[in-house]
Amino acid sequence: MSAQKKSRRMTAPQIQARKGGQPIVCLTAYSTPMARILDESVDLLLVGDSLGMVIYGLDSTLGVTLDMMIAHGAAVRRGVEKACVIVDMPFGSYQASPEQAFRAAARVMAETGADGVKLEGGTEMAETVAFLSRRGIPVMGHVGLMPQSVNVAGGFRSHGRDYKEGERIRQDALAIAEAGAFSLVIEGTVEPLAREITEMLTIPTIGIGASPACDGQILVVDDMLGLFTEFQPKFVKRYANLAEDIHKAVESYAEEVRGRQFPAAEHCFGAVRPVRVVGE
Repeated sequence: MSAQKKSRRMTAPQIQARKGGQPIVCLTAYSTPMARILDESVDLLLVGDSLGMVIYGLDSTLGVTLDMMIAHGAAVRRGVEKACVIVDMPFGSYQASPEQAFRAAARVMAETGADGVKLEGGTEMAETVAFLSRRGIPVMGHVGLMPQSVNVAGGFRSHGRDYKEGERIRQDALAIAEAGAFSLVIEGTVEPLAREITEMLTIPTIGIGASPACDGQILVVDDMLGLFTEFQPKFVKRYANLAEDIHKAVESYAEEVRGRQFPAAEHCFGAVRPVRVVGE
């Protein structure tokens, strides 16, 4: 049975082979129950360091630790039979040197069972991507808006609006692809530039706030389900409003508990007649 399940799962090379084909469906996931729900519909699940804000209420991704990513990566992997699982490398776990990156990525792969890792950066990270790829660790790149570098980028904004910045992103994308990444996330980048990079590269591009021409798309699952409501980025389409549904459900529960309507006899063990409450 385990061999059967393993054979069904999408791999990083299979994702890479989808370049120019059917668009690749990607979402983030942080828990086993959510991974089980998403697994049948997606090609790739990213255990994103966005969990810092979505799960832990942090102001940015910078406070996310390697242990946090490993714990959530393992949880997602336990809920997956089909999708390729990629785990974000958190800030500070890979930038110092290729050797540091390998030690951290090896832990992620060994302790989560993931199919690869994702790291942010362009030309400055090409050597690290090559180092990891040569040692058997599939790497997904990430260029354009890079949340881990938001402090030096001047905040969350769209990238590639002027020639100089656009050329830098082009060179970043090319360097990461040539270094051996199996795919590349393009985030928060003006549409014509994301389209051009997609046409230029031989590996799939995964867009988020980029272009419909990308080889795939990804969103933070809590954003698209309407669970994370602190703000709604321009590039997010809400496919549900679960926060409102949850609020209504909890209101109904609270009303029934306070009115002694819940639990009823059918929710109690051994109850053969309506349960009377002492004092009523």
